[in-house]
Amino acid sequence: MARLVGYARVSHREQNEARQMVALRKEGIEENNIYLDKQSGKDFNRPQYRKMLQSLQGGDAIFILSIDCLRIHRRS
Repeated sequence: MARLVGYARVSHREQNEARQMVALRKEGIEENNIYLDKQSGKDFNRPQYRKMLQSLQGGDAIFILSIDCLRIHRRS
């Protein structure tokens, strides 16, 4: 069954992710389908981002509020 999946990222541990989390919940995304990383955007060594990618199944829809959080991965 297809799921709604959300990803949020803030650059520093001191930043507040609340705005992104509220927006993802308003889209109907369940708490257990929201992935959050609190770290710099300098690279994509982000544990929750990778976990989200590994969890995806055909038909899932991903919501990401800020384009700077996104990196395109192609499956071979």
